[in-house]
Parts: sequence; C-alpha cells; structure tokens
Amino acid sequence: MSHALSGWRAAGLMLACVPGLPLMLVLAATIGDMPISFGDTARAIGNGLGLTAFSLPGVEAGIVWQYRMSRAVMAACSGGGLALCGLVMQAILRNPLAEPYLLGISAGASLGAVGVMLLGIGGSVLSISGGAFVGACLAFGLIVLITRGMSDSPPRILLAGIAGTQLFNALTAYVVSTSANAEQSRSVMFWLLGSLSGVRWPDALLSLGVTLLGFLIVMRFARALDTFTFGDEVSTTLGIPVTFVRIALLLTTALITANIVSAIGAVGFVGLVIPHVTRMLTGAGHVVTVPVAFLIGSHFMIVADIVSRTLITHQVLPIGVVTALVGAPAFVVLLYRSREKNQ
Repeated sequence: MSHALSGWRAAGLMLACVPGLPLMLVLAATIGDMPISFGDTARAIGNGLGLTAFSLPGVEAGIVWQYRMSRAVMAACSGGGLALCGLVMQAILRNPLAEPYLLGISAGASLGAVGVMLLGIGGSVLSISGGAFVGACLAFGLIVLITRGMSDSPPRILLAGIAGTQLFNALTAYVVSTSANAEQSRSVMFWLLGSLSGVRWPDALLSLGVTLLGFLIVMRFARALDTFTFGDEVSTTLGIPVTFVRIALLLTTALITANIVSAIGAVGFVGLVIPHVTRMLTGAGHVVTVPVAFLIGSHFMIVADIVSRTLITHQVLPIGVVTALVGAPAFVVLLYRSREKNQ
C-alpha cells in the first residue's frame, strides 16, 4: 500500500469515526427491549450531562442514562482499550498473534473473580470486579518477577505470559470444578465470556479515565513503537531507551487490560483482530494506527453490545460470544490475505 493511499484512508477513517462515535453512543442508548425514540434518548443524555432540563418520564430517563448510556460508554472504552493494548503488544513483542491477555492478566482476573464468587475470598470487602482486579495485578506481578522486571527479550516475555496464563486457567478450572454448583457454574461461565450487564457509571467513568490516560501514554511513544518492528538493536541505535519504553508500555497495557477485565470479564478477539484490520487499512506507522485502532475498536464493541442485547428477544448474550463469532472468521480471512501477499 502506498503512503499516499494509506494516508488518505487514515484521514477518511478519522473523519468518519470521530464524529460518528457520539452518534453511536446515542444509538446504543436508544436500542433495547423498551422502545425509546432517538429524540427522547438525546434529551435524556442532555439532562444527564447537565446541559438540558427536559421533562421526561422517570423510567425512560433512568433506563437511558443510568443503564444504557453507562453501558455504551464502557463498551467504547473497552473496545478502544483492548484494540490499543493489542496494537502495543504486537509491536513490542514483534508477534502478530500477541494480544492484551498474553501476560496472564485475563487468567489472573478470572481466578480472582472466581475466588470471590465461589470461595468468598475478601469477605464483604472485595466485590467481584475488585477481586478480578487484584487477581489481574497478582498475575502481572508474577510475570514481572519471571521476566526480571520486563527487561527480558520479547520471546522470553511471550513464553512467561503463556506459562502464567496456563497456570491461572488451571487454578480457575480447579476451583470451579470443586466448589461450584450448577447455578454458580453458569454465573462463572457468563462472567468469563464477558458481560456489560452489571456496568454502572462508576465503572464506566473509571474505565474512561484509565483508557484515555493509557491512550495518551501510547501516543507519546508511538514513534518509538515504529522502531521496535526492526528489533532492539535498531531501536537502541536510533536513540530509543528500549528497556524504559518497553516497561512503560507493558505497564500501561497491563493497567488498561486489568481495568477492563475486572469490569466486564474477558472479551476475546478485539485486541487480536482490530490491530490487524487497522494496519491493513492505514499502514504500519503508529502515529496513525494508534488513534485509528482505538476508534475502530470503540465502534466495534458498541455494535457488538447492541447485537448482544437484540439478537435474541428478551435475552442478553455474553458480549464475548458476539466478538468471537465475528472475530474468529475475520481473523481467518486476514490470515489468508497475508498468506496470499507473501506468496
């Protein structure tokens, strides 16, 4: 792809996605089991933001602002954050199959959540999301110890992450198989597949702050990420403090991922597929791909949330099911496209 063509595509995507994101949020807040017009939804959002003072039925206003809008904001933050983390992980580890959960964060969060749900760890102090966040941090801490503070080479970090993930997944399976009844197993499975049903404004605002901070940090090191493609030696020659940048970005991705997983569970394929789609559309320069991937991921997750709420009448699917149903075939197509280009 020529630089000119990729530049035009990136500009077009930005022009479409930036103003389109608020419209997508309002659309997500409009759609649901209870029919609410687009206009009433916009008025309820204006009231919630303190910009307007329209007279609306309390039930409709509450559904739009407290439930649907907070859920839509969380979906946007989660999609953008996971896409951002996947892009960073693939660049740092120089592995196209790298994704946000590679460092054991998702597996650790799952173990923490299961520990709270089934074993009562933390008593009344820790919620499920709190337990998941603690588990994610402990898992990442273990990987940090194994990889000598993340100063190891990318292959060793990759292998350590795989080993940690398998360990925590095995512990989670053991706890579920020995401590859960049928109803508890169903609840655990629903959480593990990812769900936005329990999200409220405190979760959404925390995720918004963490994700935007992470986005700014990644943009700060976007040009440094370009050099990681060619190896540590080239990055060092160009004056990039390789170890510092790697640690800073891995810590940033770990924080974003831990926050997202603790709030909504593990949602697959977003952090794996969206970076590939973005690079296919815009090229490999991270100054462009970082914001575009963030926006595409946000839009994708909002659409996935809408589908999860409307695909089956009066039933909400785990959002991870929707992302996997779309992401797995999309990833297969991307693999075939890349193979054809390399032949």
